[in-house]
Amino acid sequence: MAAGGRTVLQFSTQSTANLSAKVHPLVIFNICDCYVRRPDQAERVIGTLLGSVLPDGTVDIRNSYAVPHTESAEQVALDIEYHHNMLVSHQKVNPKEVIVGWYSTGLGVTGGSALIHDFYSREVPNPVHLTVDTGFRNGEGTVRAYVSVNLALGDRQLAAQFQEIPLDLRMVEAERVGFDILKTTSVDKLPTDLEGMEVTMQRLLALIDDIYKYVDDVVEGRVAADNSIGRFISDTVAALPKLSPPAFDKLVNDSLQDQLLLLYLSSITRTQLGLAEKLNTAAQIL
Repeated sequence: MAAGGRTVLQFSTQSTANLSAKVHPLVIFNICDCYVRRPDQAERVIGTLLGSVLPDGTVDIRNSYAVPHTESAEQVALDIEYHHNMLVSHQKVNPKEVIVGWYSTGLGVTGGSALIHDFYSREVPNPVHLTVDTGFRNGEGTVRAYVSVNLALGDRQLAAQFQEIPLDLRMVEAERVGFDILKTTSVDKLPTDLEGMEVTMQRLLALIDDIYKYVDDVVEGRVAADNSIGRFISDTVAALPKLSPPAFDKLVNDSLQDQLLLLYLSSITRTQLGLAEKLNTAAQIL
């Protein structure tokens, strides 16, 4: 889809049209997860929004899935076949969910948004464009919804006008707590298992050092003793199994070998499944 020199106008004032949207928290978490797992060269993530249109005209956004794409300054290319395959798969599970629009990460609309919106306009009338600020640049995950109107002079298309519409973020208290935690701990990439274990061990060692320092200060009389903290430390130490260093090393090594065996078996299973799929495809072709 080439850019074609079209202009994009974004209006922050909410439209007065009788159109609004409400989005469920699953959609926001889905978008954030896809953004964290995006390819290294991708600057943003786009995808399809699923839901329904309520009798009062409200667009109820209940689900979503990412669509692979490549984007440059002049053109945007969507994997349309992947988009249609995912839509068919979702509708097998919940046939009541239909395409209601599309989403992109970032703050506001961009020049390529008009091209993508044109594609979704052929999929569904008047699609909703949802933007999620996964960078939390304003200190919060700004979520906005837009609809597009083409501005024309005669037969000539002048610009795509994106107007913001009212958006209701439906969350119960537990979901809102999770969303607030997500805003304060945003990361660009998920850590690997080894990196996660390293961070956990560093935190554990820091806590042990704090306990050592506290106990030494109490013994030396620099800090007044606290009976509740003392009982908590005593219960924690008593809960630890009494193992000699050789027995502890053997326990760790046995557990590690079990984990490696599981990884080896899962790798063999994936290889066999991949080989069976290729053989099946070759048999159908022949």
